[in-house]
Amino acid sequence: MSTFQAPKGTYDLLPPSSAKFLAVRAALAAPLRNSGYEYIETPGFENVELFSRGVGESTDIVSKEMYVFETRGGDRLALRPEGTASVLRAALEANLHKAGNLPVKLWYSGSYYRYERPQKGRYRHFSQVGAEAIGTEDPALDAEMIILADQAYRSLGLRQFRILLNSLGDRECRPLYRDALQGFLRGLDLDEDTRRRAEINPLRVLDDKRADVQKQLTGAPMLRDYLCEACKAYHEEVRALLTAAGVAYEDDVKLVRGLDYYTRTTFEFVHDGLGSQSAVGGGGRYDGLSEMIGGPALPSVGWALGVDRTVLALEAEGVELELPATTSVFVVPLGEEARRVLFGVVTELRRAGVATDFAFGGRGLKGAMKSANRSGARFTVVAGERDLAEGVVQLKDMESGEQSAVRLDALVEEVRKRLG
Repeated sequence: MSTFQAPKGTYDLLPPSSAKFLAVRAALAAPLRNSGYEYIETPGFENVELFSRGVGESTDIVSKEMYVFETRGGDRLALRPEGTASVLRAALEANLHKAGNLPVKLWYSGSYYRYERPQKGRYRHFSQVGAEAIGTEDPALDAEMIILADQAYRSLGLRQFRILLNSLGDRECRPLYRDALQGFLRGLDLDEDTRRRAEINPLRVLDDKRADVQKQLTGAPMLRDYLCEACKAYHEEVRALLTAAGVAYEDDVKLVRGLDYYTRTTFEFVHDGLGSQSAVGGGGRYDGLSEMIGGPALPSVGWALGVDRTVLALEAEGVELELPATTSVFVVPLGEEARRVLFGVVTELRRAGVATDFAFGGRGLKGAMKSANRSGARFTVVAGERDLAEGVVQLKDMESGEQSAVRLDALVEEVRKRLG
C-alpha cells in the first residue's frame, strides 16, 4: 500500500465507476452541443480578486471556502471555486463579445475546489459541467438554459428531481427590498457573523440553512412583493415559456442561490433522494457581473450541474446507465510468431474502430483467457503457429461459447459484421 492517500474531502475516479462519470459528463453536455454552445476551458486558478468581486465577499465561498495562495512572484491566486467568473473573464479577455454574434454561448467541464466540511455529496474537489450565454437579455434564453438542463437530466433517466424558480429583481427594484429586509433582520437575534453578512448582502441570510435562523425568518419581507413591473413581466415570460415547453417547475420565493452576482431569474435543480445536499445543479441570470470585474454591460445567464451529485442521484433512483464495453475484442497469441502477427491484427482492428486489447506479458493460454473474461470482451481471437500456417485464427464468441476458424485476411471485416 502507498504511503500517501488522497487529501481529505477528495476522491479518486477509478474503473469501473469512472466510466459512469464520463457518461454523465457527456450526457450533461450533449444538449448544449446541439444548441449552439461551444467548448471553453480556463485555468484551474485565477486572481483572487476575480472571485471576491464577482462571487461576493459576503459569500461563504469567498470568506471561508476558497483555497488561496501566494506565488513566488507575490501574486495572490485562488483555486477556482466555481466556473462562471472564470468563463466570463476569458470571454472578455478574448473579446468574444465583439465578434458580432450575441449571445456568446459557451460550455465547459472541469474540477472546482472549496474548503468545507466533507460529507456525502459535498467534497473539497468536485466536478461540474456548466454553460454560459453572454451578452443578451432575453427571457427565452433563460428558459432555454433550464430546458436544456432538464433535457440532460431526463436523458440520463432521472425523474425524481424538481426545478425551483425565483426572480431576484434587478438594480432598479432590489435596493428597495434590500432596505426592507435589512430593517427586518436588524430586529432578530443573530450572531455577529450573520449580522455582518446582513449588512453586506442581506439576501444571503435567507439562504442560511440553520434551523434557528430559518425560524426567525418567518414573516420576513418577500422579494416578489418588491419586484418592479419590468422584472415581473420578465419573470412571467420565463414561466410561460417553461410551461409551454412542458417543463414543470416550482416557485420558491426564498431561493437566492449561493453567489452574489445573480439578478432576475434564478433556479435550482434538487433531488430529494440526496438528503441535506439535495441540489444537483443550478444557475441564473447575472446581468451585472461583467461590470463588476471591469468589463462592459453584458447581460448573461448560465448554470452549472454537479457531475458527482448527478451520479449520486442516479444511484438514489436505482438508474443503471448502459455503458459501452471498454473492450470488444481480446487477442490471445500462442507463441512468439503469433505474438508478432496478432499484434499487427490488434492495430488493424483499432484503426477500424473496434475496441481491442491484447494479452501482454507472454502469459499462457489459461491466464490469457482469464484476462479476456475480465475484460468483458464480446469476442476473443486466439491463434498459434498451426493456425497461422493455415492462414486462420480462432474467433470465439464469449457469450455463446461458439468458436470458429476465420481467415486472417478477413478477420477485421468479420468482427465488424458480428459486432453490428
